[in-house]
Amino acid sequence: MDDQLEGSTLGSFLLPHGFRRPAVRAVIREGRVVAEAGRYALAARAERRHGRESSYLQRASVRQGPRGGDPVLLVPGFMAGDYTLAAMARSLRRRGYRTYRSHIAANVGCTLDAAAALEARIEAIAIRRGTRVSIVGHSLGGMLARGLAVRRPDLVAGIVTMGSPMLAPGAHHVGLTAGVEALVRLSRAGLPGLMSAECVAGACARQSFEESREPMPTEVAFTAVYSKRDGIVDWRACVDPEARAVEVTASHVGMALDPAVIDQVSRALALQDGRGSAYRPGRGSALEVDSGESA
Repeated sequence: MDDQLEGSTLGSFLLPHGFRRPAVRAVIREGRVVAEAGRYALAARAERRHGRESSYLQRASVRQGPRGGDPVLLVPGFMAGDYTLAAMARSLRRRGYRTYRSHIAANVGCTLDAAAALEARIEAIAIRRGTRVSIVGHSLGGMLARGLAVRRPDLVAGIVTMGSPMLAPGAHHVGLTAGVEALVRLSRAGLPGLMSAECVAGACARQSFEESREPMPTEVAFTAVYSKRDGIVDWRACVDPEARAVEVTASHVGMALDPAVIDQVSRALALQDGRGSAYRPGRGSALEVDSGESA
């Protein structure tokens, strides 16, 4: 096993020089999520009230291309499930996108296993829709998205990451580390399907990290959304030099539902329009996909 961070089960390579964990008190900033949820509720009610007129205006101002119904897979963050991105999915569908769940009930397992399952999910969607898929990933979900884009550019048209510390996965709040350590202890106790020590400090963790740091394929669009008010991760670790960086003022948790963040995600997806070239499955591909659209 690799050297660990002092007092932690995490591998030291996950916190490269130049990055740091947020201060313990930084988590107070996450209280903004209450106001962010309120703003989402007001925005959603306004959209419903204005009906088709509002929908038309949003498409005209947010979406730039002529394409409609592009497939978008939403991937939740650590210890979260698809339900945490349901609000964003509803907003994206109102703006003309066809959204898909990741089928992750709780993102607490081995990242390599999660990436393999997501790869199969994306390929199934690509086969059904005949086009490459865009991925929107929150926190850990964004790191998984980046690795998938590197591995399968034939499937991925573009990715949008939100508060994803790709440059330093270990640059997160000590409270989050406590959650990781709890999962490792439960895994050692024999509970299946959870992150093990190998997943956070061993070869498994190193492989996932190194894959997410490989150069992005030129044919895959990449937008990284970050917030300097993030109380969970070091915002600097979220600004990948290969991405189009977009700053917002949301909390880490609130990125999943803040209307301003959703607008930025919509704009990023609009920039990807036209990149979703036809997907041609290789010999032997016979995957099927359910409708999978977010409720």
